[in-house]
Amino acid sequence: MKRRDVMALIATAAAWPMLASAQHRIPRVGVLWHAADSAGETPYFGCLLDGFDELGYVKGKIELIHRFPDEKPERFQSMAAELVALSPDVLVGVGGAAPYVKKATSTIPMVFMYVADPIAAKLVDSIRHPGANATGLTNFGLELAGKRLEYLKEIVPSLSKVALIANPTNPISNFYIEQCNAAGPKLGLTCKPYNVGTLDALEPAFDAMTKDGMQAVVFNAESLFYVGKKRIAELALAHKLPCCGYVKEVLEAGLLISYGADQRLIARRTAYFVDRILKGEKPADMPVEQPTSFQLCINLTIAKALGLAIPPTMLARADDVIE
Repeated sequence: MKRRDVMALIATAAAWPMLASAQHRIPRVGVLWHAADSAGETPYFGCLLDGFDELGYVKGKIELIHRFPDEKPERFQSMAAELVALSPDVLVGVGGAAPYVKKATSTIPMVFMYVADPIAAKLVDSIRHPGANATGLTNFGLELAGKRLEYLKEIVPSLSKVALIANPTNPISNFYIEQCNAAGPKLGLTCKPYNVGTLDALEPAFDAMTKDGMQAVVFNAESLFYVGKKRIAELALAHKLPCCGYVKEVLEAGLLISYGADQRLIARRTAYFVDRILKGEKPADMPVEQPTSFQLCINLTIAKALGLAIPPTMLARADDVIE
């Protein structure tokens, strides 16, 4: 064997451990949530982990790096930058955290979940052709605003004034207001927004609703309101206002009804999107996934406390009834 062949063989043999290491490197995924800790993200935190487990990413097969900004804008920004600096293979932005992740990097692939309108949030160019480094799953929140008003009207036929809790720091709130204003008149309803940018602003907002003669209240997909769901439920009951939320998990905090996508399923499906990217697909070519089924949930305990009777036809259509 010639000397150059021997040297080539030695060089190849020396590279084998590095090649093997590269082939077996554990993928790293950074996740930016919005609550203060994993407990505040229950049950979605566990559902996301279950999604990875179902795909074979059990402990030792993937490294998940979680950050919890506690609904503080400055922490969203710094933690997004922190995750980007760690050079993960994929980033995940949950709800209101997604735009911060997108702003922090235009190169690292990212998957978002619970974003009502990813186009308006400037995460993608279009639903079918995202066009950049981001794709993910929407909870279709905007189009459901009118349906939530419709269900409230069905329960309270005399309803004419509905309050909308809106977060002025989130640009998507303007679209929720537009949706309610478009749907309300068709149902004989006037909708009035009440700005709630922090949880401390909830109580003054409910006091103002009562003063203004509001008869019911709605709130839409918003990470701040998910964290404050229990307080919203308490205040709605104390002010005798039937309240409709956007997902089953907020209903369980003590609301009258909720209507929206199955967000536990969306959390599990997020792992599927990450898996596809880890296997070589590009976010730019992966259409945003929209939910195809929605859950109507009713809390009969709260209905009784409010002195309301749920129509039998509505109970028959409900996906879940809490008694």
